[in-house]
Amino acid sequence: MATIKRFEELECWMEARSFVAVVYRLTKSNSFKKDFELVSQIRRSAVSSMANTAEGFHRSSSKDFMKFLDYSRASIAESISHAYVALDQNYISEEEMNEIKQSGNCVWKKINGLISYLKRSQRTNKTNRTHPTNQTNQTNSTNPTNQTNQTNSTNPTNQTNQTNSTILTNQQRNLS
Repeated sequence: MATIKRFEELECWMEARSFVAVVYRLTKSNSFKKDFELVSQIRRSAVSSMANTAEGFHRSSSKDFMKFLDYSRASIAESISHAYVALDQNYISEEEMNEIKQSGNCVWKKINGLISYLKRSQRTNKTNRTHPTNQTNQTNSTNPTNQTNQTNSTNPTNQTNQTNSTILTNQQRNLS
């Protein structure tokens, strides 16, 4: 297992980036791009899902990080809602709407998995009276946040500073 040192390594951020790419591609169509306000709104909310994950990752506590992950989920929901407006205006097809929903749902699940992991870490640390980023665990192969390479039996959150820069990738392996 590896530690996460940069927000770019988080699967939920990577999926949010893919979601943004889908939104930008679809809003470039001739019929859609003429509605400047809707294009701007859907793009801003999609980008916000990425930005909130990144910003929260660099907060000083897991509680703050979870708050920003929740904002990220809300931005995904907002983007999908805007996509329904685009569908109703015939700017996008049913197939394209399904693509947006599928991509958004993937991000949503990844974020939910990471939030669940952070909550479990908080409960464990209250019991052990340690900060989640200073905890060591012998083996945890049932944790859905584990990477596929489980030969390293140390908890990837084992580091000395008290930041969220140690969150695991593949937080949704079992939830996807």
